[in-house]
Amino acid sequence: MTVPDLVERLGVSPGRVRRLFEEKILLATRVDGVLKVPALFLDGAAPLKELRGTLLVLADAGFSDDEAMRWLLEHDEVLGARPIDALRAGRRSEVRRVAQALGF
Repeated sequence: MTVPDLVERLGVSPGRVRRLFEEKILLATRVDGVLKVPALFLDGAAPLKELRGTLLVLADAGFSDDEAMRWLLEHDEVLGARPIDALRAGRRSEVRRVAQALGF
């Protein structure tokens, strides 16, 4: 989803969407020069609540935004699933433990 898509879906201003990125409530990456957010990072018309804490753990572990995006969307052997799917399934603590271990 692009910033204009998020503005419409979340019902907020473009400035607020950018603050969501700055505050690690949402994570975006550039695709062909355009900032995009996977729709999986949303829960209806709101950011997925479990995402922010996980993004903070990944940042503390030294992950760049691009590395964090890649990790969240790729299959993880320890979790047996993509981390974003595990978060959406309610496995927040397990995902964060795995993320934290990556920093050591």
